[in-house]
Amino acid sequence: MIELKLPQFGMGMKEGTMVEWLKAEGDTVTEGEVIGSVEAAKATNELTAPVTGTLVKILVPLDETVPVQTVLAHIEPA
Repeated sequence: MIELKLPQFGMGMKEGTMVEWLKAEGDTVTEGEVIGSVEAAKATNELTAPVTGTLVKILVPLDETVPVQTVLAHIEPA
């Protein structure tokens, strides 16, 4: 199981807010595919899949703000 963590998109970034999930639990994802969007410091950043597999569990719902390195979702590699 791979933990998809909130990356630090900028030097001063301490937290981010989930603004969009493009995939649902159970969906197949491809490495590098955009699967969601995070707003941080008034900029929206794309969240990409680190591996090809299945999005097993979304842990952070939309509009929730969490610190950098928080686990956002679990992906089961193919």
